[in-house]
Amino acid sequence: MDMRAVNSLNYEEFIDLFGNVVEKCPQIAATVWSKRPFMTTVDLETSIFELIDSQPQSGKKGILRCIPDLAGRELQKGTLTAESMQEQSQAGLTSLSPEERVNLQHLNSLYKLKFGFPFVICARLNDKSKIAQELAARIQNQPEQELHNAIEEVKKICHLRLQNIHFASTVRPSNQ
Repeated sequence: MDMRAVNSLNYEEFIDLFGNVVEKCPQIAATVWSKRPFMTTVDLETSIFELIDSQPQSGKKGILRCIPDLAGRELQKGTLTAESMQEQSQAGLTSLSPEERVNLQHLNSLYKLKFGFPFVICARLNDKSKIAQELAARIQNQPEQELHNAIEEVKKICHLRLQNIHFASTVRPSNQ
């Protein structure tokens, strides 16, 4: 990653590039932009994670509420972000059988009812059967533990999304 190029991005360019590393939470990128300069990619990622961790419980739940249900309504309507679509497809969630879809929707509903936010798991590191197993298991958790688990999954997703950004071809300093 060319950190000189990243650090020279103006606010709008930075948001365009990093605004969805945490699903539908461009305000995280907006806040992190002010922490420039970043020395390394790890420094950028650490700044994002520290911001997430510094949020009160309500802020963390707000981040989680931005994340779509796995194999849910947004997938069916075709309104997922490009990143989510790729991740859910890679995990096999775009090719569920009718029974698998009904089971996942049922578990998602139970989870949301109990915790007040959608089930979050890094789909890229799992497949549809593992996701269903984890969802069924994590419904049994206490709310505080599950909030922690979900935020840790957001960080995994963020980490992988940052790795996917092709800096050499997409980062252009604003003065060029």
